[in-house]
Amino acid sequence: MTGIRTENKVYEVGMYCRLSKDDGTDNESASIAIQKSILTDYVKKQGWHLAKTYVDDGYSGTNFQRPSFQNMIKDIENGLINCVITKDLSRLGRNYLDCGLYLEVFFPEHNVRYIAVNDGVDTLNKSAMDITPFRNILNEMYSADVSVKIKSAYRARFQQGKFMGTTAPYGYVKDPADHNHLLVDDKVAHVVREIFDLALAGNGISKIRKHINKQHVLRPAAYAVEQGATGYERHFEGNEENRYIWSENSVRGILRSPIYAGNLAGYKRIAANMKSKKRPSKLPEEWEVIPDTHEGIVTQEEFDTVQQLITSRRLPENKGGFENIFAGVIKCADCGYAMRAMSANRRKRPDIIDCVQYSCNNYGRYGNIMCTAHSIEARDLFNAVLADINRFADMAVNDEKAVRAIEKRLTETDQSRAKALEKEQRKLNKRLAELDRLFSSLYEDKVMERITERNFEMMSGKYQKEQLEIEARLKEVTETLNDSYEKSQGVRDFLSLIRNYQGIKELDATIINALIDKILVSEREKLADGTVRQEIKIYYKFIGFVGELHITPTKRWTALKPKNCTVCGVEYVPRSGISKYCPACAKKIQREKSNESKRRSRERNRQACIELSAKNDRLTWSNAVVELSVRATQIQRFSFPLLSFQRPFLTIRQNSLYVTVCIIARPSYRGYFIHSLSTLHYCNAPSLATRLTGDYRDRTYTG
Repeated sequence: MTGIRTENKVYEVGMYCRLSKDDGTDNESASIAIQKSILTDYVKKQGWHLAKTYVDDGYSGTNFQRPSFQNMIKDIENGLINCVITKDLSRLGRNYLDCGLYLEVFFPEHNVRYIAVNDGVDTLNKSAMDITPFRNILNEMYSADVSVKIKSAYRARFQQGKFMGTTAPYGYVKDPADHNHLLVDDKVAHVVREIFDLALAGNGISKIRKHINKQHVLRPAAYAVEQGATGYERHFEGNEENRYIWSENSVRGILRSPIYAGNLAGYKRIAANMKSKKRPSKLPEEWEVIPDTHEGIVTQEEFDTVQQLITSRRLPENKGGFENIFAGVIKCADCGYAMRAMSANRRKRPDIIDCVQYSCNNYGRYGNIMCTAHSIEARDLFNAVLADINRFADMAVNDEKAVRAIEKRLTETDQSRAKALEKEQRKLNKRLAELDRLFSSLYEDKVMERITERNFEMMSGKYQKEQLEIEARLKEVTETLNDSYEKSQGVRDFLSLIRNYQGIKELDATIINALIDKILVSEREKLADGTVRQEIKIYYKFIGFVGELHITPTKRWTALKPKNCTVCGVEYVPRSGISKYCPACAKKIQREKSNESKRRSRERNRQACIELSAKNDRLTWSNAVVELSVRATQIQRFSFPLLSFQRPFLTIRQNSLYVTVCIIARPSYRGYFIHSLSTLHYCNAPSLATRLTGDYRDRTYTG
């Protein structure tokens, strides 16, 4: 450092050495030793005192949260060192913003001199510091370039289906012959299999977790520690029982991970850039997945079914104990909302399914402004779906002719369309090849100057536009053809699947989720002959919608057995479990009870009027002014027009005397309207009569 040495000052020097590499080791690398040697020689030549040496071996320069670097900062703040030297500027760091903060703010504020030996950087040399920001930018560009190269290498290996995690996921072990390949761990694979089976049976994550915890199975982190992994011990410190307590996140992670279907999933959390340490999570639909990289514990179809069950908000059992096997499957045909199971508590049925009906959730929330009820009895839906599944199962086993007819009907349109699309695909490919030849010929004509530059640009633009249009159409045709081929294969897959369910008598969530994608329920419609009909559409796995079902909705009271009327003895079908009378007798008895109630009410009011008249003398005044002295310091004045008055009565509340003059306005259905001195009250006549006692005629009123 020529021209920089300060006379008569001995610095307390802190040497800082850093090397970035993938794995930090206990032994210092050769590069660290070289840095130490260079810096030690420099300090000796300057005649300064070496206070301390700081080494960060295996830490990136883009991150300043390094152990030794932070210790050096603390020593600077405590005044232990006043000079920092490094081999070059990149050893201090490769983030130009943070490097500039330390060089231009932190070090000058603490009177610390900084020297980068090989780069000629010295904070006392102002001319040399002018170029320092550009050095920092170049150092950061080097880190960015290395980051891009490393990410590209990792992505290339990921695209090849290589597993690059430190530890294998629960249920798998790394292949001893190839650490980038996964093998099924037979010790715990049955636990993963059981978790998926429980989910396929319609159980939620919370119920699955409780079931696994009862079996006292090691949780994934505890099992990883048992296999020699490190970093998980913090989960069990102070409580060994935590090793056997599964969390809902552990169960959800297994059910969501494509690993268990034999696929490699990656890029679930991506940092915005190399400087940012935040890695926001991405949705499972946004993960990058490489299929068929290893053996799966469950099939792809089972995994897809579980994903559908998780994403459809399920409530498999309501408060009344009804097991909702159609949860997440049954939808409103008009608005697409899920239909909820509603228990009718007023019904008295031996079987809980007869007490439940499904109704549109959109209607339940917002009323008929958004949708209609689309109500369907749970028993009707159960019977219709069971009959349809048995029909297809019997057909798949016993009626090959009907199977071929269904297959032809489902794929006939697709096959005829597929032929036209294949013809169009060949035509488009042929035209693309012609355009490639035309481009070559056109470019050759331009080079040989057979056409002008203007004509070349005009023709090439025309051909390029046509080429883009053909490529877009070709992509659309190819996707449509692939869908058609998958549908033809889907019919065969569906028929082979449904054969397994021939002759079933009961349905459960496992069968529904294995066979059906969704069920659409339409609103009831009344036909011309007065009958009511309701349409159901079942969309099966692999084949989709085959044909609608039409049912006659069951009336709510038809599930009860007939009984005899307790009055006339006629047999009738009750509408509720507590019914005692036939409809005719029920209407007659209700009318009689109503008349008797009205008669008793009128008699009660008449007696109250008689008692009032006997106990109170009527006073008729042309214009009455009543002055009532409630307390010595308070006088209230009230005036009334020509009305009929009753005697005033006194009440005492909170040590105050209240005098009330009652005006009998008119008899009402249930008593008298009483107008007090300040407000309008409604009282029953009998209670009023008991309060109007005593003679206050000569008390504090005049008129």
